[in-house]
Amino acid sequence: MNLKKILKEKGYQLIKLKTLPTGHHLIKAKINGKKGKFILDTGASNTFIDTNKAKKFGAKLKVTDHKATGAGTMEIDVQTTKKVDLKIGDWYLKKVKLVAIDMDHINSALEMFDVEVDGIIGADILQIGNGIIQYNKDLLFLQPVKIRKKNAKRK
Repeated sequence: MNLKKILKEKGYQLIKLKTLPTGHHLIKAKINGKKGKFILDTGASNTFIDTNKAKKFGAKLKVTDHKATGAGTMEIDVQTTKKVDLKIGDWYLKKVKLVAIDMDHINSALEMFDVEVDGIIGADILQIGNGIIQYNKDLLFLQPVKIRKKNAKRK
């Protein structure tokens, strides 16, 4: 039996990834029903949208005093979204708050590969969806939240 079959039997949703020349995985998702392209980043603690794309998704932003840092040393101003609906393939999460940052520096780096992204899917979503990545097949598996909640009550 293969992993895909086992996880499908356990109720996981299968999501196809696209590997970019940079080695990053591109994933398509919808926020509030609007399509976007995101990088899947297991090292990002939060899921981000680009502040410049918030209107595209109908996401209202709230200014915070928080700063974000990444692999570089630069601190980035952080905003949060009011609650939005997130859908990745057939997997969805309703009324979730996301983080918003200016992603111009990321899109500038991706420009040479003809790629522009709207955000980053981070470890928070992978944890909520009990995410499993099958790197050699470019697949992401997420368990629907309803199933996780039902299984959690049994323990």
